[in-house]
Amino acid sequence: MIRLDGVSKQYPDGTVAVHELSLDVAQGELVVLVGPSGCGKTTTMKMVNRLVEPSSGRIFVDGADVTHADTVKLRRGIGYVIQNVGLFPHRSIQENVAVVPELSGWPRARRKERAHELLALVGLDPDIYARRYPHELSGGQRQRVGVARALAADPPVLLMDEPFSAVDPVVRSQLQDEFLRLQSDVRKTILFVTHDIEEAVRLGDRIAVFAQGGRLEQFDTPAAVLGSPATPFVADFVGFDRGLKQLSVTPVTVSDLEQPPVVRADDSLTVAAAAMGTSRWAVVLDAGGGLAGWISREVTTGDGAVRDHARRMEAWVGLDDSLKVAFAEMLQWNAGWIAVLDAEDRYLGVLTPATLHAALRRSVEAESQAIPPSEVDLITVNDA
Repeated sequence: MIRLDGVSKQYPDGTVAVHELSLDVAQGELVVLVGPSGCGKTTTMKMVNRLVEPSSGRIFVDGADVTHADTVKLRRGIGYVIQNVGLFPHRSIQENVAVVPELSGWPRARRKERAHELLALVGLDPDIYARRYPHELSGGQRQRVGVARALAADPPVLLMDEPFSAVDPVVRSQLQDEFLRLQSDVRKTILFVTHDIEEAVRLGDRIAVFAQGGRLEQFDTPAAVLGSPATPFVADFVGFDRGLKQLSVTPVTVSDLEQPPVVRADDSLTVAAAAMGTSRWAVVLDAGGGLAGWISREVTTGDGAVRDHARRMEAWVGLDDSLKVAFAEMLQWNAGWIAVLDAEDRYLGVLTPATLHAALRRSVEAESQAIPPSEVDLITVNDA
């Protein structure tokens, strides 16, 4: 969808902002450009819609060479979201969202319908926000409006220049979550610029790491960038704690799970005690295989049913949630294990600190050896 072929940008004073960059972004892919300040990532993005003219090389969008295209038509076909949003203060939110459709000659009724549709899509009730003005919105709400405006004419490509960096960390995390949900629905082709490696890892399908002078150091998946940095610069940029960062890009899988004893809520305490064997506890499931809680051996000596003595289980995650989410759940509930459920909320097994650590080690080793995680042979203390 987007292809940069040997693109460079050199200014009249001799400063090289981008050096012979070749980069491909597939349709529906979110590629994050990341690097230190002044490394050419924003310049690269601006060359795609020719807010900055390349000095050499060619740029293709959907197969068409845009280096000599009509810039007005080009920009109307590319959504653009910037850090400080740039909303028109004298226009309502509805009017701001509908700017490009208005310039493109859409009828008023269609513009209004599209604006309301997009406000709802980004989590802003149009009945509440459509008639408001930018100064009546919070920073996070204005960023949502900026995304809606970029999507208004349904462009195939979005360019996003540090869109969430001007808000506080809590709002930023919420916007990232909302953006990931939105991208799963609309599947746009996106170039996203940030200086924050954690944001890049969280959002990107692939990450392009730039060094000073606009040199591409590595272009790969977040897991590969963290697990197997291509150069010393990349290793230094992602940080010595890249193993911890890899928690956020390593999903929980069935092979990571332990299988402790399982009992049913309708079982008697005698049946539960027998099922536990030497274990001190068991997972309790309902009739449909869903998580109903857990029960300890200490309460199985009397009469009655498991359901009367089971304890509520607060710590659980879904299959394919990241190890970071799982680790956060363990810490939040001070839990020695957490349950893992499938998409239908059926119980699959439990994750412990030991299995979480092993899963992370497998992920790191798999990237460094370029093999599937299932093929990694871990050496532990017990193997010594």
